[in-house]
Amino acid sequence: MSLAVLTFADDPIFYLAANLAKIVVFTHIVLILSALSVLAERKVSAWMQDRLGPNRVGPGGILQPAADALKFFFKEDIVPGHVDKVLYILAPAIALMPALIVLAVIPYGPPLTVLGETIPMVIADLDIGILFVFAISSLGVYGIVLAGWASNSKYPMLGGVRASAQMISYEVMLGLSVVGIFMSTESLRLTDVITSQVDGTWFMFSQPIAFIIFVIAAFAETNRLPFDLPEAETELVAGYHTEYSSMKFAMFFIGEYTAMFVFSALVAVLFLGGWDIPFMSNADFEALGNWGTLLGFLSFFVKCLAFLFFYIWVRWTIPRFRFDQLMNLGWKVLMPIALVNVVLTGVVLGWLGS
Repeated sequence: MSLAVLTFADDPIFYLAANLAKIVVFTHIVLILSALSVLAERKVSAWMQDRLGPNRVGPGGILQPAADALKFFFKEDIVPGHVDKVLYILAPAIALMPALIVLAVIPYGPPLTVLGETIPMVIADLDIGILFVFAISSLGVYGIVLAGWASNSKYPMLGGVRASAQMISYEVMLGLSVVGIFMSTESLRLTDVITSQVDGTWFMFSQPIAFIIFVIAAFAETNRLPFDLPEAETELVAGYHTEYSSMKFAMFFIGEYTAMFVFSALVAVLFLGGWDIPFMSNADFEALGNWGTLLGFLSFFVKCLAFLFFYIWVRWTIPRFRFDQLMNLGWKVLMPIALVNVVLTGVVLGWLGS
């Protein structure tokens, strides 16, 4: 499939308009999904616990996210007198921005054809796509740590320290888990990872160990149960965001749910074939033209939504780990297994190559 990218020399106005349109569309879709994920979280938890959940605002409670947004906008914004005000105000934005930036390198579907020009359904199709993802997503921990530090309070500080240890540790597992994939594709470009799965086998089946490690690490990176130790209400009141209110408090949760979508998208891209539909090849998508783009786009988002449901399901199924259990799982269990998986992948690829 052709993945040619327009350059400014070809048609700078068309190129700029296409990229601005992709930025606006993809960002709005993800932010809307993040708001609806809060509603889904409450609805799915209610379903699992045999209760109703939100059902007062709009039909079936569908307007509850809008009501929550209005509540946050109009609540009094309190800045405690004992905080470091500059870092205290910056921390929520620092926690949110990395998740939004990572959206730029995620391929959302096969290329789209407009006015005879092929437009990749990715904002920036980088040669080092996965390295960019890890580099930018690792910055999210700074927002949480700074929130705990700037709050100048013991419980937020403890939450920030826990977050730094947890997220930095599991970033190592994330990186090691995907080494086998890029050894197999011989490329760090995320679109190449998808096209190799479309005409081959999903890496969920050819790299099952990597898939399991990546999923566990994704839960730890997004501070979701059973790895929500930075928040742990029973121990830390609310952890790093205890001293926050109004929209600054909301930004932490927008960042969390956006990060959940980002990792759901990465699972889809790296292990579930991205936009792939079983029994369809790259040639089939290309033959269908823009209809193939639409089908791939829908396939990608269905996989993302399925993993978001899995996020919520696990939250209400598995109890919280102790912090020592979390660190032992990462360094003493997942890391050795990930290293063995890398070695086995190298041996198999070397054997097949010979």
